[in-house]
Amino acid sequence: MTTQRLAPNILRFSHKDMTIAKIETKFKGFFAINEVHVTHALYEGGTSITLKREIFERGDAVVLLPYNPTTDEVVIIEQFRLGAIRGDTPWQLEFIAGMFGENENPIDVAIREAEEEANLIVKQEDIIEITRFFPSPGGTSECIYMFAAKVDTANVGGVYGLEEEGEDILVHVMPRQEAMNLLAQGKISNASTIIGLQWLELNYEKLQHSWSTL
Repeated sequence: MTTQRLAPNILRFSHKDMTIAKIETKFKGFFAINEVHVTHALYEGGTSITLKREIFERGDAVVLLPYNPTTDEVVIIEQFRLGAIRGDTPWQLEFIAGMFGENENPIDVAIREAEEEANLIVKQEDIIEITRFFPSPGGTSECIYMFAAKVDTANVGGVYGLEEEGEDILVHVMPRQEAMNLLAQGKISNASTIIGLQWLELNYEKLQHSWSTL
């Protein structure tokens, strides 16, 4: 007689299985740091001790992967990133990205940032959602909304960005395979661009079929 194994009980808990007792703001500048006192249910029953955790509150952001299905090219921007000074270089190769303004939805952010950072005019009907993810949920509440956009890469390039925000952004247009080679060489080292390129590698043929004309 064989014993039938039950499927694992995946993601059995939800918001109702946690209790936040207190939130204290420890720092408030361009970003904020909150100290959260929380308890949560345990897998073997009962409730955890009260945990004190600092959470970096930087707000949510949008990432846009611009892709030309006709030429099989992507638009990638290059800019200085202070948080990357421990890497090979603080200049990063990234997809277009930006934070939410007041009363903006994710599509609004994608369209605005495409124009500000790369002088790309993107239509809402040419944007599809890829995924949403938390880049570092152990320490920040930030959620990334990731999209792909069908673009025409003719005459794309130059240096853009908002002067009042200190942006100095160089725009590259490159074949998809060149971007994948840069990824394989470790030249692309930020999470959202890695995720976007891996998604594109799995889906570019579908995009070429569904986005057959520009």
